Amino acid sequence: MTLVDRWLLPDGVEELLPAEARQVESLRRSLLDLFQRWGYELVIPPLLEYTESLLVGLGGDIDLLTFRVTDQLTGRMMGLRADITPQAARIDAHSMKREGPVRLCYAGSVLHTKPKKPLASRSPIQLGAELYGDNSSASDLEIICLMLETLRTAGLEGLTLDVGHVGIYQAVTAAAGLSGEKEQVYFDILQRKAAAELAVFVDQLSLPDKQAEQLRGLAMLHGGSDVLARGRALFSDIPPALEAIDSLEGLAAALTARMPDVAFYFDLAELRGYHYHTGLVFSALVQEHGQALASGGRYDDIGEVFGRARPATGFSIDLKALLGLLPDTASTLGVFAPYSEEPAQWQAVQALRQSGETVVTGLPGQRPGEDCDRQLVENDGQWSVRPLGE
Repeated sequence: MTLVDRWLLPDGVEELLPAEARQVESLRRSLLDLFQRWGYELVIPPLLEYTESLLVGLGGDIDLLTFRVTDQLTGRMMGLRADITPQAARIDAHSMKREGPVRLCYAGSVLHTKPKKPLASRSPIQLGAELYGDNSSASDLEIICLMLETLRTAGLEGLTLDVGHVGIYQAVTAAAGLSGEKEQVYFDILQRKAAAELAVFVDQLSLPDKQAEQLRGLAMLHGGSDVLARGRALFSDIPPALEAIDSLEGLAAALTARMPDVAFYFDLAELRGYHYHTGLVFSALVQEHGQALASGGRYDDIGEVFGRARPATGFSIDLKALLGLLPDTASTLGVFAPYSEEPAQWQAVQALRQSGETVVTGLPGQRPGEDCDRQLVENDGQWSVRPLGE
């Protein structure tokens, strides 16, 4: 290893220097305060757990993202968390064991074996909120409102809500009789939005015209509110799909009444998190950023593996991903106190700190740095703060 290699960080793993760290920490605190005002209780799960509990409930995707280590005490396999969601579900189902709705929130680092999407960090700072114990549309609406309010609190405007429902895909594939390998192929094609490949695949199935049209048409159902009407017409003979579309329309109406400035993008073939989501799926975008900044959905019964099945819905966000979009905030510079052994100066420094000022006490020979714009000076036995240079 060369000297240059010693300070290189792994690809996708970043460090935050003082200015960025201050910005992220300030945002983290303000968002957790926001969650508290909404009634969400903070939990701090451990960074690693046994894989038996860490990798259940979220499908195979989370398995591939998780770093593994061997516990030197027991020989059992442990994982460094790649997502805090299953940990929060375990806390609700097993550690707390409350009845009725439970609201939890969290903020902490996670690690990924590979980026979840191009240019993404492998060491995100995940912040999120989860609502357990209620399977009504009211809890979905609350979580989405909180997600949008989270981004607004971060200073972002011009929000678009991308929303879908995995029940539509499930109903359409069930009506067409797709299962096993054929269903997986169809799933992969929809994920890649490969229109030409989709047409060839559907033709090879030799299905009745109506079902073939529905499989092809699902991929085209994305856009504005007209998508819902087109979906109703296309899936008129599939009641579960119509029920899912009704739920999307009801959500849009309720959310518009609360936040009329939010734009909608409906994607009836949205399959993000399909292997663990059980209903509504959603994400939030802004025009300046091409990828989702926050995402979530309903994932009922995830607590079943911990002995207690519970309805659940929630969202999460990567605080690092927000850094380039946050408005510039001028940092407050501090007060420089020259090196002194005078007790009176120490008392003056402590009084300033208790009032909220940042005070840097100098060491012998130290001069003020760029982090200070004022200094503590003594005049006739009295200590006062003056601009640097006076």
